[in-house]
Amino acid sequence: MSANPATSDKSLGRHLFAMTWPMLFGVLSLMTFQLVDSAFIGQLGRDPLAALGFTLPMQQLIIGLQVGLGIATTAIISRTLGEGDLLRAERLGGLVVIIGAAMVLVLCLGLWSFQSLIMTLLGAEDSLLPLIRSYWMPWLLSAWTGAMLYFGYSVCRSHGDTKLPGYLMVATSLLNLALDPLFIFVFGWGLPGAAWATVTSFALGCLLIFPKLFRAQWLRFDITQLALAKAVRQLGGIMAPAMVSQLMPPASAMAATAIVAGFGSAAVAAWGLGTRLEFFSIVVVLALTMSMPPMIGRLLGEGNIEQIRRLIRIAVRFVVALHLVIGLLWALTSGLASELFSSDKAVSDVLGSYLVMVPLSYSGLGVCILMVSVCNALGMAMRGLLVSTLRLFACFLPFLWVGAQLGGINGLMAGALIGNLLAGGMAYLFYRRGVRLLVARR
Repeated sequence: MSANPATSDKSLGRHLFAMTWPMLFGVLSLMTFQLVDSAFIGQLGRDPLAALGFTLPMQQLIIGLQVGLGIATTAIISRTLGEGDLLRAERLGGLVVIIGAAMVLVLCLGLWSFQSLIMTLLGAEDSLLPLIRSYWMPWLLSAWTGAMLYFGYSVCRSHGDTKLPGYLMVATSLLNLALDPLFIFVFGWGLPGAAWATVTSFALGCLLIFPKLFRAQWLRFDITQLALAKAVRQLGGIMAPAMVSQLMPPASAMAATAIVAGFGSAAVAAWGLGTRLEFFSIVVVLALTMSMPPMIGRLLGEGNIEQIRRLIRIAVRFVVALHLVIGLLWALTSGLASELFSSDKAVSDVLGSYLVMVPLSYSGLGVCILMVSVCNALGMAMRGLLVSTLRLFACFLPFLWVGAQLGGINGLMAGALIGNLLAGGMAYLFYRRGVRLLVARR
């Protein structure tokens, strides 16, 4: 007899919750750490903040690489586990760590070698260059250490363990927050001290997670026993589109800021505040993009497409309902919230308009982000990249621009609302079409 669909849905829902809540707390802790870290650096003055700002494009490049490989790791290892090939899954884990360590190291060495040229091209003032140079080495070391920790998290998640990565995200964030004032102010290391605090916390995280991976036998380094060419092609086939997908939002954000800038500095300030609030509002979606892929990968390896459909249906319904509630709450509290986040009347007025309209589209935005993750987990990385591209450059930015032309700043907000909702519907249709093609090929 087949399982009762309602019972099956409840079981899937419980499993999804158990996988997601550790990631939720982990992501929240990372966001909080980044905000507080910036606040500590802000106390050092304008120049250290500017020096930090010049590293952000490079940081996005490194994060794009590590997240792309992490997505490929979770998709391929979880699918291999679903197929029952435990030995190959362990060797794939070892291959990921080796490839990831080498690729990020080469990128960091390249950035170190060409730092002066990069800073000149980015328009850094000569007076900032000595400060940037003093920060560059510990920051690059923290980027490499953080990437290694992330690859460890990815291997854990691919085996269905989200608790250890979630706990370590919280622990390393708290340690970093404790070390920041000590290294920056007490030891007098200034801006480099912030990077050394991050190196220390990430290194301790690595010392905790990698012994666990070895004890659990989730890593093997006899990778010559793998069909290496096939394994590397598998990883690259998902990693490359996923990496490009990760790098597109910063480009889109710059274009959106350029459109908003036409309405003055108050509009830019309000848009920036709204974007930060957006990150916190969709944190559950970000956690789901970490917890769902290993579940989907295993089910795909088992050939259980119907369970995948049910799992995604549960997640989509939850995301839509949750973010409709969040959007309504922001709309109802827009006046109070806008005054709380800015004392400047012009900024708070624009932010109030933002909070009335844009959060109502978070359900569409959340579904779109989730569908990109789902497509990657199903091995349809190019479809995921297409969804990301269409969301930003066919839905969001065009409607943003048209709204601004037709209705000014309020029209711009309405354009963002419409663009995000259309993107969500488009993404879900692309996912459903992709699953039908996947079934037809089997």
